[in-house]
Amino acid sequence: MMSLPRRVLGRTGLEVSSVCAGCAPLGDMPEAFGYRVPEEQALATLRAIFSSPITFLDTAAAYGDGESERRIGIVLRELGGLPPGYVLATKADRDLATGRFDAEQVRRSVQRSLRLLGLERLQLVYFHDPEHAGLSVAEAMAPGGPVEALLALRDAGVIEHVGVAAGPIDMLIAYIETGVFEVVITHNRYTLLNRTAEPLIQRANELGVAVVNAAPYGSGLLAKGPSAFPRYAYREARPDEIERARTIEAVCAHYGVPLAAAALQFSLRDPRISATIVGMSRPERVTQTIQFATWPIPDALWDELNQVEPLPYDPQTGQLVATGEGGSEDADRRRADH
Repeated sequence: MMSLPRRVLGRTGLEVSSVCAGCAPLGDMPEAFGYRVPEEQALATLRAIFSSPITFLDTAAAYGDGESERRIGIVLRELGGLPPGYVLATKADRDLATGRFDAEQVRRSVQRSLRLLGLERLQLVYFHDPEHAGLSVAEAMAPGGPVEALLALRDAGVIEHVGVAAGPIDMLIAYIETGVFEVVITHNRYTLLNRTAEPLIQRANELGVAVVNAAPYGSGLLAKGPSAFPRYAYREARPDEIERARTIEAVCAHYGVPLAAAALQFSLRDPRISATIVGMSRPERVTQTIQFATWPIPDALWDELNQVEPLPYDPQTGQLVATGEGGSEDADRRRADH
């Protein structure tokens, strides 16, 4: 199996592979991904990851309401703990039943993650999706608030490093400008279709905050292709998204390059991005992802793709802005995030 570049994750000093294994699908979340992942399939996938050049894994307390972490914990116990050289990141989440996301909830979330993963400390914990709890940046950062609780856990040695992961671009910029976060995750907003995370990526680099880009396939459309998987950003793809994906797919086909390889390397080739999170739900996807990451792509393909204009997305909602005929969509669908 081919190797992957390893990079230092910003100020954390953690060395990670350029591809990060996204473990959200392993939490068995059919409402988000459109398919189920039985436990044995998830465990086999994790074993394949730990036998591969991928040394960076990403999960969250909210993925399957702890199911992703629980399954990772099973395999970590088989391995006798997290192997040397591996980095496992998780996320502190709101209470999925009540929406509560205060300091006490952060402490509960982190303690449950430790228990499910079977670890004594966590290397990297992100403050995750505060927008879904209705929290403003000021509320989250206030004295006695959830971010202060996360920083206290870091100061106590329970976790080593803190990051922030969310959707809205302006919100993420505001969080990293506070100076307390070492890593930021953006998702579905820096792909072959959507470039709205550009200001965030640029600002993070100016501040020395490591950028991790999630969902380069847009949850499947740019991996399996618009005919096989017409879903983008965890919802049914719109006609203009499908049309644009077909245009990109045709350019890739002309050069004999899989669409998924171009979609993944679009993120990997950006020197401002430390790692790219790719969701994996089957063991064979691990080898396939590494193949796509290392697939030879001629410069001429990138020259042609650079001529394909990205679609107009709202950087806050991540949803396509209505334009022209057929541009109207149900308002709730436009507002929905992931």
